[in-house]
Formats: sequence, structure tokens, C-alpha cells
Amino acid sequence: MEAITYKLEHFEGPLDLLLHLIEKNKIDIYDIPIADITAQYLEYVRQMEREDLNIVSEFLVMAATLLDIKARMLLPREVDEEGEEIDPRAELVERLLEYKRYKLLADELADRERGALRHLYKESTLPPEIARYEPPVDLDKLLDGLTLAKLKRIFEQVMKRQEEKIDPIRSGFGTIRREPVSLEQKIGQVMNYARRQRRFSFRQLLEGQGDKLEIVVTFLAVLELMKLGKLHLSQEETFGDMDIETLEPEGEEEELDLEGLDDFEG
Repeated sequence: MEAITYKLEHFEGPLDLLLHLIEKNKIDIYDIPIADITAQYLEYVRQMEREDLNIVSEFLVMAATLLDIKARMLLPREVDEEGEEIDPRAELVERLLEYKRYKLLADELADRERGALRHLYKESTLPPEIARYEPPVDLDKLLDGLTLAKLKRIFEQVMKRQEEKIDPIRSGFGTIRREPVSLEQKIGQVMNYARRQRRFSFRQLLEGQGDKLEIVVTFLAVLELMKLGKLHLSQEETFGDMDIETLEPEGEEEELDLEGLDDFEG
């Protein structure tokens, strides 16, 4: 086996070294002879004793991965749910292909950067006072042929276009203002409902809500009451309905302490 003479700084990481070994040995990346590649990789790692430990650690992790794959290749192949054999090298091949794609893109961007450096741009040498100069407007030339009759026609055309933009039906509609939703009031309503029902589902609680905003405020009210220790919420299955029950003993109603609570208004 040919001795490896490359130094650590020639590679950007363990994947870069593996890709170099694969290309150097003209190996099919989809069918890596893991024993040979592992041997060459370990030979390289042995020459890294005097390198920076922080960098060497990355290469040692990959060495352990290669040894693990090599050991799994010697064992009977595992099969997936569909009965097909699982290749221990598959994950490594996917990582190498992804790294190779990024490396090619990086090389292309570097080439474009080098190409851009060959372009020279000449800055303007005009004095600032000349660059800012604007020739005066010739009003006689600008208004040549313009009469009051033409001005009237232009004005009428502009006003007509403006009127055509107005919807004759919707323009007569008024504005409906939504009443603000108070979080404090909603907490009181939810608590009164809980005292009457004792145990109920979240879906039942939402049946009487008017719109999306009121549903959101109702949900916030439930959370606040849970924080105050007034309600308990449970859910038997993921995405299932939520059951709510009051923790307040029946007949022992206490005044809610909502000091410091900000109203949610929409």
C-alpha cells in the first residue's frame, strides 16, 4: 500500500479525507471496500499524533465509525421491514455524496469569485458639482400645444378612472366594529361554566363561542385557570379531545385572584 504523505491541513475534515481515498483508488462510492479504506484511513490517523488534538478528535470519531461498519460487514446482514438487506455502509455513502455535492458547489463559487476579481471598474471622474447638474426645464417646450380644453379632457378622464374603481354596491356598506374580548371576563365565564358542569370536554366549552378570536381567548382563559389551580386538563390520546374538570370543591366557590392579568382585546 502506497504511503500516505498528505498533511492534516490539506483536508477539511474526515469526510474530505475519505473522499480523497475513494477518488485516489478509483473506487465506486456506492460499493466501498470498507476493509481497504479503513486500513488506509487508520494509517493516515497514525501519522497525526503531533497534530492539534481538537482537530484530530474529528478524525478519530470517523475512524471509530469505519471500524464499526467493518465489524457489521462481518456479521449476518440485518433486514428492514420490507425484508431487504440493510447495507451498513449506506449512511456513510449518503454523507459522502452530500459532502461531495457541497464541495463541488463551493469550488464553483470559488471559481466565480476568482473570475469576478478579474473585472476592473472605473469610478466616475466627473466633479461632484457637474454630476449634480440638471438642465433647466423649458416650460414653453413642455406645455407646447396644451390648451384649456385639453386640460379639461385630461381632468375628466382622471376623474372617470377614479370613479370606476369604486364598487357601487360595496361603497354603501358601513363598518361593523367587533366588540373587544376581555380575557378577565372570559375567565369568569369559563369558571362559572366549570362550576356548573364539574367535568366536560374542551369541545363542549367551544360550542358556544362566536368566532376564532373568542376561541383563542377561551383557550387562554383555560390556561390561566390551570395556572391558578382551578382546572385540571387531561388527554387520553394524541390529537383527541381534552377533558376538563374543576378542582374547586363543590359549594366552596372562591373569588378569583386576577391581579396583574392583562386583558386580551381584539
